[in-house]
Amino acid sequence: MIRSLPFVSVYTYSPHGSCAASRRSRCLRARLKSADAGFLDRCASRARRTCEETERLREFLDARLVLVPVPGSAPRRTGAESVTEQLVAALLHHGFGSAVWTGLRRVHAVPRSAAAKPCERPTVHRHYVSMAVERAGPVLDQVLLVDDVITKGRTLLAAASRLQTAFPAARIRAFALLRTRGLDPEVERLLDPCLGEIRWRAGDAQRRP
Repeated sequence: MIRSLPFVSVYTYSPHGSCAASRRSRCLRARLKSADAGFLDRCASRARRTCEETERLREFLDARLVLVPVPGSAPRRTGAESVTEQLVAALLHHGFGSAVWTGLRRVHAVPRSAAAKPCERPTVHRHYVSMAVERAGPVLDQVLLVDDVITKGRTLLAAASRLQTAFPAARIRAFALLRTRGLDPEVERLLDPCLGEIRWRAGDAQRRP
């Protein structure tokens, strides 16, 4: 399993807070999950400006990056486009990376974390064995894994580990539009750019911050 994965996120989300910002964050998450193309485009544009304006985030605009959407919880249906695939297209349009590669696939369904009890949520290992990499295509060198929401980081860590197994020399980083703040009672603002890290520790993913 990959030991450390740097990630950037742009917005925050409170699943339980009652203040105005926390309530708005849940509306933001709902709109994100609805895959509204115009909304995703505006979010990608805001993410681009945020990375340009924040020195420590500019590396995520590296033109050498290949954007790889994290697969959903079930195998992809023919002709269907996931939220992360639409988000990747919007990010590419607004200057993130130079290409998209969709060779990371979910081959076995796992429970959706948002709908499962904490004790029933998939482990990093279960995510890992449920994914596969299509070997046909380019050899990846600089990778930006893209997900819509990051909670603990298990899915991203498993996806990065699966890619690292297939492409040992690749440098892998991650992007999540929305960062869950489940342990904080409230969020003060929705736009809260963050450069963080997901670590493999004690058999599980640990996200900081």
